Amino acid sequence: MKRRTLIKTAGTLLTGSAMMAGEGGVFPERTGGGTKRKLALTVAHITDVHLPGSDSTAAERFTKCLADIRKSKVDFFLNGGDSIMDASYKDVTREKMLQQWDAWDRAMETIKGDAFYSCIGNHDPWWSVPDKGDAMYGKDYVVKRLRMPARYYSFSRNGWHFIVLDGNNKDISLDDTQYLWLEKELEQLPANTPTLLMSHFPVFGATPLLVGGNHSDNRKLKDLFYKHRDKVKVMLSGHNHLYDKTLYNGVLYCCNGAMSGFWWGKGDKDSAGPCYYLETPPGYAILKLYSDGWVENEYIAHGH
Repeated sequence: MKRRTLIKTAGTLLTGSAMMAGEGGVFPERTGGGTKRKLALTVAHITDVHLPGSDSTAAERFTKCLADIRKSKVDFFLNGGDSIMDASYKDVTREKMLQQWDAWDRAMETIKGDAFYSCIGNHDPWWSVPDKGDAMYGKDYVVKRLRMPARYYSFSRNGWHFIVLDGNNKDISLDDTQYLWLEKELEQLPANTPTLLMSHFPVFGATPLLVGGNHSDNRKLKDLFYKHRDKVKVMLSGHNHLYDKTLYNGVLYCCNGAMSGFWWGKGDKDSAGPCYYLETPPGYAILKLYSDGWVENEYIAHGH
């Protein structure tokens, strides 16, 4: 969380697409499609929960958010990573790391039975293990704790295809094996299959201009998405704790803030409001995905 002290630049830029702040802390976004649309799926996108193992108040606030999301009758959850507060720093012990994951498991029990698809955030893996052969070392253990099928994977639901990526590689990128898999994944999809992708890190957006943290292979990904522009509709991310929408070449890039806001804290002198990170309140997104590829994305400030 070095950004707490290093980031001194304020502002969330809105680029490439029309947006407005709605009543009740809702920020709507729409792209693609026509006037007659059939709703295919309602999906929740949560990211950067940063659940600590020692703060029961944060856990209680998070479970209240999950209960609110359930009221939206979502078909499933997408989790953008950084699920626990932090296991990545050198001073994190096994006990501290396990406390955080235990808190996560308890929170997940409150939505037991709901479909939940996660990706890996940079704060999720434990790297300070004495022996790299330890079963709790690195990303494989995160895959296990989040019940992911693999560190990157795909699935389909009701006419939409979903691709979950792992950007936790050199310079924030897809490793070669993963990129070749993604190429094949998009190539083999039938034409005009609406597709949503998710990585912990932004690919494009305004906030990386302010705080960094984006995919270094964004040009490569941009070219691939353009090649399959009949399929790729939306790319979700988190990491920057900032709300940002960028529409480029018909792809909507959504950096949907952070559930934890200012890491469940009150904020600092640059926070626009209580618990805000810069101008972004803590929150989550609800997406409406339509059968013709139309996307509606609402960022909701949760207030807990």
